[in-house]
Amino acid sequence: MAGAAQTDVAIIGAGPVGLFAVFECGMLKLGCHIFDSLPAPGGQCTALYPEKPIFDIPAYPTIGAQELVEKLLEQAAPFTPHFHLGRPVTALAPLPDGGFRLSAGDGAAVTARAIIIAAGAGAFGPNRPPLAGIERFEGKSVHYLVRRRDDFRGRRVVIAGGGDSAVDWALSLAEVAAQVMVVHRRPKFRAAPGSVARLHALAESGKVELVVPYQLHGLEGDGDTLKAVIVADLDGKTRSLAADALLPFFGLAADLGPIAQWGLDLHLHHLKVEPASCATSVPGIFAIGDVAHYPGKLKLILSGFAEAALAAHAIYPLVHPGAALHFEYSTTKGVPGR
Repeated sequence: MAGAAQTDVAIIGAGPVGLFAVFECGMLKLGCHIFDSLPAPGGQCTALYPEKPIFDIPAYPTIGAQELVEKLLEQAAPFTPHFHLGRPVTALAPLPDGGFRLSAGDGAAVTARAIIIAAGAGAFGPNRPPLAGIERFEGKSVHYLVRRRDDFRGRRVVIAGGGDSAVDWALSLAEVAAQVMVVHRRPKFRAAPGSVARLHALAESGKVELVVPYQLHGLEGDGDTLKAVIVADLDGKTRSLAADALLPFFGLAADLGPIAQWGLDLHLHHLKVEPASCATSVPGIFAIGDVAHYPGKLKLILSGFAEAALAAHAIYPLVHPGAALHFEYSTTKGVPGR
């Protein structure tokens, strides 16, 4: 169709599972275009915890989340995928001769014989605290994710929240920041017990200040430069915390968005698939990773990796009808350019 790029497989979601799907498709000589609403590949690994270790990737006793993404990009690179980053898919239409046309919000369009949805829990964004004027500080002094902890070296950092993200980043930034203050509306934290114990130990040593029970109340600054975070206790009494940066960690708001309108069978906001192929209820559309549901499903990255292989093999006859697939192991087939 005029004006639309053509590919074998369109992948929606550039997280770890979507990136590995590029490799699995590439090994079967299936070309890929990959879409993601985020401006960088990696999904939640990049957006939420790029420097946190992951312990359940085969052959890696431990690997940082961002390092895993970089390895997956390196693994996919020989197959020259075309990335559409910061471009969520907004519309999907079947084609008369089979396949689909996908359209992104900026007008980009791709036609594909098959689709792999690797969208995790869907497009997501942070739950923003309702503070007047917060918009002018966002991306400069107020951040909803940490890409590099070194960006906060020597700075006064206020972290708001009581879950794993808030506690984990308090532990990490305490090693580099000039001051770390954790604001939470109750003394009890919802993070892993071991992490909470370490947080209290840092508080006792003076490396972290626990500002509890308080909640965010306001921001003070010069232009778009933050100077102080105003917090209030349960009685409404306020306190000013001198700060260079605010990190509010109040979780993510996830939404399947337009995907929920594509006529796919759903199970509690997830896509129902056949376990052997990861095929959804719509022929030609497959789902892998956290967004996929079937009996006994385990929400693990390694499960998503296996599902990527299943989907790629199920797609091959759709792209090459009637052609026999003479599958070879990577140890004998190799990878292009190596």
